[in-house]
Amino acid sequence: MYAFEVQDMTCGHCVNAITQALTAVDRDAKVQIDLAGHRVEVESAAATAKVLADAIREAGYTPKRVFAATVAAAAEGGGCCGSCG
Repeated sequence: MYAFEVQDMTCGHCVNAITQALTAVDRDAKVQIDLAGHRVEVESAAATAKVLADAIREAGYTPKRVFAATVAAAAEGGGCCGSCG
């Protein structure tokens, strides 16, 4: 799974544009988007993180790669390593 922070994703239109961009590079990609948290998670067997980030960029957004552990910890309200809170 690849995860990105996309701070300039602010509305439903942004969500649709990013989803379409990602599925254009891998039609079988599973895309999950947390608009409030500005997070995009993608499960893709066919595309690399760079290809996915480039697709988001070409759609007009600025993705920053984050790691899944960081995303899960943030969702639980903890830090990336579980030691901070």
